[in-house]
Amino acid sequence: MAKPTASLEELVDRHGPHLSYEPPGGFAARAHADRKVKTHCCFCGQQCGVQLLVQNERVVGVEPWEEFPFNGGKLCPKGVKRYLQNNHPDRLLQPMVRTGNGFGRIPWDEALDLVVERVRRLQERHGPDSVAILSGASLTNEKAYLMGKFARLAVGTRHIDYNGRLCMVAAGAANLKAFGIDRAANPWADIPATDLVLVLGSNVSECSPITTDYIWRARDRGAKLVVVDPRLTPIARTADLYLPVRPGRDSALLNAILNVVIRRGGVDHAFVAAHTSGFDEVLRTVERYTPEAVAREVGIPAARIVEAAEMWVQAPRTFLLHARGIEHHTKGVDNVLACINLVLATGKIGKPGCGYATITGQGNGQGGREHGQRCNQLPGARDIENPAHRAHVAAMWGVEPDVLPGKGYTAPQIVEAIHRGEIRGLVSLCFNPLVSLPDATFTREALERLEFFTAIDFFLSETARHADLVLPGSLQEEDEGTVTSAEGRVIRIRKAVEPPGEARADWRIVCDLARRFGQGERFAFAGPEEIFAELSRLSAGGVADYSGITWDKIERQMGVFWPCPAPDHPGTPRLFEGGRFAHADGRARFHAVEYRPPAETTDDAYPIILTTGRVVSQFLSGTQTRRIGPLVEQYPEPRVELHPKLAAKLGVADGERVRVSSRRGALELTAQVVATIRPDTVFIPYHWPGAWSANLLTLRAYDPVAGIPEFKVAAVRIDKLEISHAAALH
Repeated sequence: MAKPTASLEELVDRHGPHLSYEPPGGFAARAHADRKVKTHCCFCGQQCGVQLLVQNERVVGVEPWEEFPFNGGKLCPKGVKRYLQNNHPDRLLQPMVRTGNGFGRIPWDEALDLVVERVRRLQERHGPDSVAILSGASLTNEKAYLMGKFARLAVGTRHIDYNGRLCMVAAGAANLKAFGIDRAANPWADIPATDLVLVLGSNVSECSPITTDYIWRARDRGAKLVVVDPRLTPIARTADLYLPVRPGRDSALLNAILNVVIRRGGVDHAFVAAHTSGFDEVLRTVERYTPEAVAREVGIPAARIVEAAEMWVQAPRTFLLHARGIEHHTKGVDNVLACINLVLATGKIGKPGCGYATITGQGNGQGGREHGQRCNQLPGARDIENPAHRAHVAAMWGVEPDVLPGKGYTAPQIVEAIHRGEIRGLVSLCFNPLVSLPDATFTREALERLEFFTAIDFFLSETARHADLVLPGSLQEEDEGTVTSAEGRVIRIRKAVEPPGEARADWRIVCDLARRFGQGERFAFAGPEEIFAELSRLSAGGVADYSGITWDKIERQMGVFWPCPAPDHPGTPRLFEGGRFAHADGRARFHAVEYRPPAETTDDAYPIILTTGRVVSQFLSGTQTRRIGPLVEQYPEPRVELHPKLAAKLGVADGERVRVSSRRGALELTAQVVATIRPDTVFIPYHWPGAWSANLLTLRAYDPVAGIPEFKVAAVRIDKLEISHAAALH
């Protein structure tokens, strides 16, 4: 394939927001592949097994890996087409430095030296915390571990966080509070054996399609399905009971359901007494949340709330699943705790076919939050503010505990600090905050104020276009490593091909930088397997204990569920069997939750609720999927979904152009009139940048515990765009 002759910025401008690509003539040669590499999909947290087909050292196709137990060969549209990004002409092939006219090439050694020189200059002038590190939740466990170690030992900054801050942290914080451990309580294999599946805030069929198969298998043997969502999503259309909650009112609804469960005698008092604490306070709190009291606020008739509670009580085994729909809120942690209260009160956890799980969004959303790249965390999911945890990690790294910086800012707080001039330098690995953070205009302003910014990535993302230096890193299939799936299974990522051109594996780039920062002896890894061996040793005794896991063991077992504390331990697919939880006393904790309204409510000026989310053919900020032609064709641009009643009120017909405005910005989109959304709510997917960015509208409001943004509720207005006569004729 000929390399593009245009500059990187010219190439991005030429393609516009799609950046899609299909190889000319297709890949008919994939039938004659040289080899097949068994690995995993690079997208969501399900991490489905795939076989990549390689021909002439290029990935040219994908085939099912039917033996892998999670998906048995099944794939969603993204998994089927993922290979098409590998040979995209936008691929970064050499280090690039900003010049007076876009970007120009720079040799690797000069590029790496430049990073160290500029970072040190900023830190000498403004202190060690004037430079921040941002990394991704789709990185392998090895790279997640490496980034935390790099930030704290090589750069010496306390400010490191990851884009999982926008995804999983509300669930993680609530799980730690309630259970003492942050992981799905059950493997997905328990779902088909349940009698009732309750799905909250998860568009399963589009965001986690293979999970839909597990739910259907439960339905085939007679299980009931209840779905809570403001949109009648594909999975909701098949439900026995659908509860169209108003966005931001989930905790009130869950308290009302528990209120009815208690009144219907659904509490497992023996379980509560033997295995939990704090139930009495929850009992007093939810007494006020009758279905009649909350029906108007949540937008659901009281009778339907009662029906949901009765279905939960009557089912011998239940399985509760939730995702970002209840977590992307200023009270995301409270929403998750309210879910857990329902599960604990009825004792429906830690048993075959009976449990609870968060559906992880990003590729390594589980492992990415366990190994130290979070602002409040050290490897093994240890607490950076716990003296014993700090001492353990420091001893393993061969430094004194006071050498380790303390707790830093969350990813949104890092951007806030950049905006006000407190943080002046940034090193980023596979993070695209210009598309993924709320209030995109504010984020753009912050990026423009950086004095030095290095981006490591495989494509020139919208954020990387603001960098002073761009280092070409690796796609998932160009490196080795491990990730941890949504169900807590540690699995192997296998290299299929080498990075193209002068691109390098991410771990090599980080280790090379660490050596230049004078920490070479602590980053003298021969490869990712050595990094994994170190992180597994260090995790021993921690909350996320990988110490009994090796790459060989993962290969033999097709994945190992953590915790796995010893070499002869088989792993732990199902947590909490026997009723023992991970807190020191073995008891789970109830937490009384009081409903709080969203940070921004509707009014006469902005009378409509906006909620955001994903569509099946796109993923997160779209850096990868917007470059895959067939996925772009399936959903070429964002549309705004609105109910026929709202459309009629606004005088808008399906397919007409509208302006959606909030207090922060506006964008012009095509209206999609559907009966599958609440009449008071509109939906916009968030995968696009620039003038199509849903995050031009969202607000910088965050959960006080987890720091997750409130992506799911903003107040907007919609105005029909008048089309000129000339435009109409055209």
